[in-house]
Amino acid sequence: MSQEPVQTISGRLILLIKAGYWLALLIIAAMVMASFILLQQMMAAQRHGDALLDVVSTQKALSQRIVFLANAAGSASRDQQPALVTALKQATAEFERNYDLLLERVVADPASPARFDPKSVESVLFAKPFHLDYFSVGLIANGERLVSAFESQLGMAGNGGYKGGTERVNLDASIANATLSGYAALRQRISTHADARSEKLLNLHRTLFYATIGVIVLVALFIFRPMSNAILRKTHELIDARNSMAFIAVHDGLTGLHNRTFLTDHFDTLIKGAQRRRERLAAIQFDLDRFKQINDTLGHAAGDYVLVVTAQRMRDSCRASDLSVRLGGDEFVMILNGAGGTEDINMVARRVLTQINEPIVFRGTTILPGASAGVAVYPLDADNAQDLLVHADLALYSAKKQGGGSFSFFSEELRRELDYRKQLEHDIRIAISQKEFQVYFQPQVSLSNGTIGGIEALIRWKHAERGMIAPGEFIPVAEKCGLMAEIGRIVIAKAITEAAEWNRAGIAFGRLAVNVSGTELREPDFDAFLFDTLEKAGLPPEKLSLEIVESVILDDEKTGIAAKLRHIRAAGVHLELDDFGTGYASLSHVNPNEIDRLKIDRRFVQNINENGDNSKIVRAITELARGLGISIVAEGAETEAELDSLMAIGCDQVQGYSIAFPMPQDKAREWLAARAPKKARLTLLQGSVA
Repeated sequence: MSQEPVQTISGRLILLIKAGYWLALLIIAAMVMASFILLQQMMAAQRHGDALLDVVSTQKALSQRIVFLANAAGSASRDQQPALVTALKQATAEFERNYDLLLERVVADPASPARFDPKSVESVLFAKPFHLDYFSVGLIANGERLVSAFESQLGMAGNGGYKGGTERVNLDASIANATLSGYAALRQRISTHADARSEKLLNLHRTLFYATIGVIVLVALFIFRPMSNAILRKTHELIDARNSMAFIAVHDGLTGLHNRTFLTDHFDTLIKGAQRRRERLAAIQFDLDRFKQINDTLGHAAGDYVLVVTAQRMRDSCRASDLSVRLGGDEFVMILNGAGGTEDINMVARRVLTQINEPIVFRGTTILPGASAGVAVYPLDADNAQDLLVHADLALYSAKKQGGGSFSFFSEELRRELDYRKQLEHDIRIAISQKEFQVYFQPQVSLSNGTIGGIEALIRWKHAERGMIAPGEFIPVAEKCGLMAEIGRIVIAKAITEAAEWNRAGIAFGRLAVNVSGTELREPDFDAFLFDTLEKAGLPPEKLSLEIVESVILDDEKTGIAAKLRHIRAAGVHLELDDFGTGYASLSHVNPNEIDRLKIDRRFVQNINENGDNSKIVRAITELARGLGISIVAEGAETEAELDSLMAIGCDQVQGYSIAFPMPQDKAREWLAARAPKKARLTLLQGSVA
């Protein structure tokens, strides 16, 4: 799954979790708010009912007080009557105000059909048997009339007192009793209604409470539970990813062995432990002898399978306390804790190497990987992790030089060789900084007419103290140290500069051929450097050829070399396939659209006049190139007999000691100038004039 869909899914999940979270909060908040509002309504209804009941109770008390005061005022002496009349007047007025307030709060309508409902408040007020409204109004009227009559008798009202007869002044006791029973019935009716309303609100509140609990349960089940599950799942995924990253950080992804990073971080600890226990520790470095051949002939899937099987065999053949590591590529190392004596280490190394060298069957094909090993022992060979690995690698290199398939221990001779290599590496770095590397040139000549088809630039290094150092001695060291790309640029720049001077001087040299390694081509700015060098020197691109080996062609699309070579060739620079016939899958890459010339390796040219197999190989390569329209040159021709055989086969272009040895630039210039075609001279003949 690509990174973008993963981010999209993660973003949607986060959005869904947020939406669910806020939806749940809104639902719960709405339920809580509804419960709060309902509770407020219950409390308001309760207060309203209590207020009505207070008014009704007050009216009952006032009706009794009015009757009592009326009777007391009628039987009291004349000097006591004024106070009783005043109290009766106040009670009557208060009774009237409270009745108006009661009517306002119960919102009773005399014309409402509810008055016919025996359970309603209106039936108590306006219908039989209570007619409370009628009797209340009557009680108020009688009370006011009685007060007016008493005031007239006592002269308290002036000339506007009551004018009726004495028989009409008495308070009607039946009205007072009816009023009292009416208010008792009203109180009961209001209490009943209040209780019913409270019960209804209470039931509604109970329902809302249970609904809230249900909503919370549903939210927990369908929102928070999936949300928590998703968060838990993502948390587990993050933990697994962290654990995977931690595992990948210290393990090789293909074989599952520990990687170089783990070894770097823990090797010193292992050495300190061995030092503390006063034990030996052995580093055995392994390398597959024919791994590149397996990759080139059977493909990378076969190569990966061989690496996995090799790693498994290493695990199976070592102890639990030992450490197996893949350094990279086809390089492995095994660290033996408590290694014991030399014979013990020898036995373990031999056992592991024997298992690794067992045949491997891949898709019906039997593979013989072959492996070599180098052994270095702490504290005999080194006292630190870095030197121990270097010494094991040097012992491995020694085993490979012996033919492979075996192992070697680090020795004093290898130590001296290592010291020499370290000094050589130091000198190479100085030579790079001072650009001491020189360019020698070896011509390529046509056998048929002697014309110069090209000239190859070869690197040479003259050391200030040790004199001339052969390329086969310092180039492997430079490649090992990663310095070959810098050396290559020095050689290319010097060769192109010299060839440009020949070109400006009119010296024919065909094409300048320069060897380029895969390391140089993998440099991201190599093509820019090449074009810039050609432009500054003034050499046309078509006067330059790059010689590449077949392994560079094979290592194409993964590194971008193929696209870079197409770019360079499109600019006019020629491409030559060097050491043709010694690599793998050569024919699949012999394409006139990609290669301009083939160089037959010297091992097929040497003794071609005596070796019939070599003669057949060279003939086949020559006919193949001729059929494809690709030019060809044979290198390494050293005798007249070899030249004659090449001529007979039809391989016209040759390069070798029989033609010319590699020469420094001044000698090469002289050699080329001496063989330049002579210009025809015009001779004037003087005769007698007739």
